[in-house]
Amino acid sequence: MKVEDQSLLQDAQNQVNSLQPGPDQMNRRGFIQSTLGVGFAAAVLPVAAQTMVKTPAEGLLSGEVVIEVNGHKMPVYRAQPAGKSNLPVVLVVSEIFGVHEHIADVARRFARQGYLALAPDLFGRQGDPTKYGTAAEVIKEVISKVPDAQVMADLDACVSWGRANGGSDKLAITGFCWGGRITWLYAAHNPAIKAGVAWYGRLVGDKNANNPTFPVDLAPKLSAPVLGLYGAKDAGIPLDSVEKMKAALAQGKSKSEFVVYPNSGHAFHADYRPSYVEADAKDGWQRALAWFKQHGVA
Repeated sequence: MKVEDQSLLQDAQNQVNSLQPGPDQMNRRGFIQSTLGVGFAAAVLPVAAQTMVKTPAEGLLSGEVVIEVNGHKMPVYRAQPAGKSNLPVVLVVSEIFGVHEHIADVARRFARQGYLALAPDLFGRQGDPTKYGTAAEVIKEVISKVPDAQVMADLDACVSWGRANGGSDKLAITGFCWGGRITWLYAAHNPAIKAGVAWYGRLVGDKNANNPTFPVDLAPKLSAPVLGLYGAKDAGIPLDSVEKMKAALAQGKSKSEFVVYPNSGHAFHADYRPSYVEADAKDGWQRALAWFKQHGVA
């Protein structure tokens, strides 16, 4: 494995850490994503069924739409209140494992709060991360080949689609792990972003052609306020990197903030995995909603 891929692999290993069958889990080896927002990637099976949150779709317009980006047909999971328009838009950026059942559920949670939520499949050109059995294979075969510039363009296309399909100019972004890093990057990329919430996204790392910058590099120029939600026990994102990010942010004017949960590690919001910490996940969710409201999104 290339040196520049090692930090991504550490993220992936954090996400699947402790995924061993136990009394609170169900072994669903055949339960692999077949359509966007359904099932889970092979690399994260078995899932912890008893803690999974299920948000109903009644009263929502939800499901897969397709947005064309420079000739590529990008699947996007969309959720919004049915029959309503001029809605605030939130981009929901997935982990390395794609737009699976949990990510779709998060989109529905936002829709129930009055948002038009868009969770795009950002890996489709490079491959299908749901089909690989290990995190290392997902990194090697798919994620390491995804350029940040491509992701920025895809998210720009989501914003344009959202505005034309019931959304407003009130725009936010949130993301988890890989998507947490993208949240910081996109908040710096698009001046229309009013606020972001980054869940345990990597802040520093080894640069390469596909990933030429990290959040710490962009922090001094960041204008949109981003709330970083991190776990003190996260082995892949040490607290010193959070301190480096805070110092870099202090050179700018974004008014971004961090909340570090002392009892959580990586992926504490992922209710389908043993890493889930219910109290911190619920607190983070309420903070995310309040952050968006505070900064004029909701």
